[in-house]
Amino acid sequence: MDTHPNNVDTQALQRRRAHRTAWKIGLVAVAVYVGFILTGVIGR
Repeated sequence: MDTHPNNVDTQALQRRRAHRTAWKIGLVAVAVYVGFILTGVIGR
């Protein structure tokens, strides 16, 4: 496998971006979930 330092840096950068994106999507999903629970509790 040919791993140049630049290629390794690029892969690390992509990994960090993917991790950050996953966290953002997860936080939005949790916010929507909590919102549904709150509307159910408040709606009673």
